[in-house]
Amino acid sequence: MNDNQLSPIGRFEKVLLATDGSEWSSGAERVAIKLCAEHDAHLYILSAIAKPGETGFMGPSVENAAVKKLNHGLENFEEVVERAGIDTSVEVRAGDDPYEVIVEAAKDLGVDIIVMGRRGRRGLARLMLGDATAKVIGYAPCSVLVVPETCDMWTSILVATDGSRFSDMAAVVAGELAKTGRAPLTVLSVKVPSHSERRQNEAQPIVDRVLEFLDGQGVQARGMVNEGIADEAIVDAAKDRQAGLIVLGNFGRTGIGRMLFGSKAERVINQAEVPVLIARGG
Repeated sequence: MNDNQLSPIGRFEKVLLATDGSEWSSGAERVAIKLCAEHDAHLYILSAIAKPGETGFMGPSVENAAVKKLNHGLENFEEVVERAGIDTSVEVRAGDDPYEVIVEAAKDLGVDIIVMGRRGRRGLARLMLGDATAKVIGYAPCSVLVVPETCDMWTSILVATDGSRFSDMAAVVAGELAKTGRAPLTVLSVKVPSHSERRQNEAQPIVDRVLEFLDGQGVQARGMVNEGIADEAIVDAAKDRQAGLIVLGNFGRTGIGRMLFGSKAERVINQAEVPVLIARGG
């Protein structure tokens, strides 16, 4: 890719909502419905159960009553989605681990984004991302949107960029969301004190390059260059700009990163009080 050009990829035609019907999925459900409405997208509603006769992530083999309760909840939610005028399908799949079920469904269905819930900021949830969510982000073939349970659809967006091709993808996705949702967009680059002077001096040109690309796509955005530790600066900038969504790029899918996800992005998700979208091109 040319240094002065961003890849014009970014669409939302198929959305996969991973939900177990619990309270912590409520924010993801709200956002998934509104995201599909904005983009005229098809919504796949996915719930996973343990394999019959085996001990899986839901514990011992699921009782028939629990399955019936799950199906009833999915049917009710499907009706809500259909009343909103959104095309939808329900997927109930069995597996040993939730992340495997979600990732395989995303691949099979060819979705553009996975929407997942995030537990509140209590106890360990304040310190570490859930193992299943981290693995979904690490292995998913598409973008992943993590939504805290109390959140709703955003009205403004912040995208963080470091000039990498992964950040370029984040800028493309953020621009598409801002354009379709008519949401104000802020482009942020962070000068990290531990970085070399040369690298710090690249922050403003990186922002200018993204702004130029977005302008060519008909998206007006504001640029910012802040100093500090990257994840803290991103979360603080989102608060200052009252951004309802943070968009970050994912790194490549090689080595241990596939298993453990990325520390900077993971810390942003843990600290943020708003949804965080980890962008990846298909």
